[in-house]
Amino acid sequence: MSDTVSTPLGETWRRLLRNRSFVIGAVVVSLIVAVAVLAPLIAPHDPLRNNFRTRLQPPGEIFWFGTDHFGRDILSRILHGGRISLIIGASTVVVTGIFGTAIGAVAGFFRALDEPIMRLMDAIMAFPAILLAMAIAAVMGASVTNVVIALSIATTPHTARIVRGSVLVVREMEYVEAARALGASELRVLFRHVLVNVTGPLIVRLTYVFAIAILAEAALSFIGVGPPPPAPSFGNIIANGRDFMIVAPWITIFPGLAIIAVVLGLNLLGDGLRDVLDPRTRI
Repeated sequence: MSDTVSTPLGETWRRLLRNRSFVIGAVVVSLIVAVAVLAPLIAPHDPLRNNFRTRLQPPGEIFWFGTDHFGRDILSRILHGGRISLIIGASTVVVTGIFGTAIGAVAGFFRALDEPIMRLMDAIMAFPAILLAMAIAAVMGASVTNVVIALSIATTPHTARIVRGSVLVVREMEYVEAARALGASELRVLFRHVLVNVTGPLIVRLTYVFAIAILAEAALSFIGVGPPPPAPSFGNIIANGRDFMIVAPWITIFPGLAIIAVVLGLNLLGDGLRDVLDPRTRI
């Protein structure tokens, strides 16, 4: 009979799997991602095909979620729209993670650069994130790339602040001082000993950035500065139905429920990660 060796990574996974919020959130997000990836295979109709003979059809056996004013199947548009919304959210997470980590790490580790960098971040954060994203997207034009750039600019300062705060704490730890005493360069200390120990708060933050990006993309698409039609996204599907709220409420209800499901799943996932990865919650 052999003893089981418990590693830090293994213990973290066990804590995550025991966390109800994380498990529920992970299941919901995994299902949504799987459905979006398989959309071309499982969508019952062409999401871009107009058919005026079936326009504004209520939910039924043929069109489960009904049709819009062009006769397009709402279910198929939601499935394909989820792909675009998730791509925008994931791309925003990657860009924000890279630049937010770099800016926060430099500001927190090199004291001479802290003040000018953080004042710039504060200036950007003075504007509400969604309004800043709207302004940037409106100036740059409607496209998926421009939406990602706009959302990344709006969400990077807060991410940088979180990373900076963690770096300020970690850089004063004894093992960091020991690495310096052994002759390690500042860059080696930063990458080898500091950044690897601030990943917990960063991962939690990025899950919320994903949810924020999904909501913000819907808002940008709703006002016409998101991904251009006819390509469907959650936001422009809702925008297409705003003039038909009385006669065809299903056009806005179903994509709205899809947004709720995605954001709820990501928030539960983030809550579970925070409970496990935040040292202040550990007993």
